[in-house]
Amino acid sequence: MHSTDSQPSVALAQNLLAPELSIIVPTFNEKANVGELVRRLDLVLRDIAWEVIFVDDNSPDRTYEIVKQIAHKDSRVRCIHRVGRRGLSGACIEGIMSSSASTVAVMDADLQHDETILPKMYQAIRDGADLVIGTRYSGEDASSQGLSPIRQWGSNLATDLARKFLHIDVSDPMSGFFMLPRTRVDAVTAKLSEEGFKILLDIIASTPTPLKTVEIPYHFRQRIAGESKLDSLVTAEYLGLLCSKLSGGYLPIRFLMFLIVGATGIAVHLAMLQVALHAFGFAFPTAQLTATLVAIAWNFVLNNQLTYRDRRLKGIKFLFGMATFYVVCSLGTFANVGASSWLFEREPNQIIAGLAGAILGAVFNYAASSTLTWHK
Repeated sequence: MHSTDSQPSVALAQNLLAPELSIIVPTFNEKANVGELVRRLDLVLRDIAWEVIFVDDNSPDRTYEIVKQIAHKDSRVRCIHRVGRRGLSGACIEGIMSSSASTVAVMDADLQHDETILPKMYQAIRDGADLVIGTRYSGEDASSQGLSPIRQWGSNLATDLARKFLHIDVSDPMSGFFMLPRTRVDAVTAKLSEEGFKILLDIIASTPTPLKTVEIPYHFRQRIAGESKLDSLVTAEYLGLLCSKLSGGYLPIRFLMFLIVGATGIAVHLAMLQVALHAFGFAFPTAQLTATLVAIAWNFVLNNQLTYRDRRLKGIKFLFGMATFYVVCSLGTFANVGASSWLFEREPNQIIAGLAGAILGAVFNYAASSTLTWHK
């Protein structure tokens, strides 16, 4: 009888203690999983004073309501309901900043991360580690079978690029499952980007001195409920983060993504120009106009899906946004041609003049579309 009654008393005592460990869980449409995650955390963290902070980006399935219902009964559960703000990295940063615990962990709500290794991760921090990563790729217990083939390819590519260009030598820099002292995040908060999905890579790359890192392998599970919010576009978004870090953080990730999309638009333009000329027999002016209109539409759709995924336009807003994007790109073309022509008259170098015009046009398109098309 005594042993049966002791478990609730332990949980009650932990409820009254200031948390030693805060677990940050960003959520979007995860109402089917949050209750089970809390139950599992309660089982594995009985010897640690913990709290879990769910940061919900105004989920259409109203995940935040489920979390608040749980929090009403369990003070170790908290909810940050974000309205008008989107993005996994931003959610993680906001959750960490709201914590008062000396140690913070980040994990997903989809139950694919193995919560049973959390005590091992916490012990590694207490033993002096600066960063502990739950890795899918190193050790006998590691497994990445929960990844789709596309996500597996993207993760492998990201790991190779991080090692080559940023000299980050960990097995799983794309991991969303990690733990570190709160002070380590505080030291680099101003350098972190709220855009994108890869907060771990951002923290490692933003820290000026190497972190004492421990990697703990785990079995990456199959998702049971809900749908993954990560798709093949995340790999492209990762490339934007990589380039931003290589620039010392001076070039925003969103602007770099805008440029990457623009580069694909050039390829689409050239391909459509050939189709219009040879398949449809259009005169060059008509073919050029057709190719331009198709390329602008391509850029709009891809930017809407990738660059501005946190401000994604749908329905009538999508059509209105496309119309404003056409206007912005038309003005950007005039800025491009005007600037390059003006510079060429003073310094007759075709490459310099053309490059300067292209850069000005890109900056104008980015600034104007951020304000007019994908404004908050």
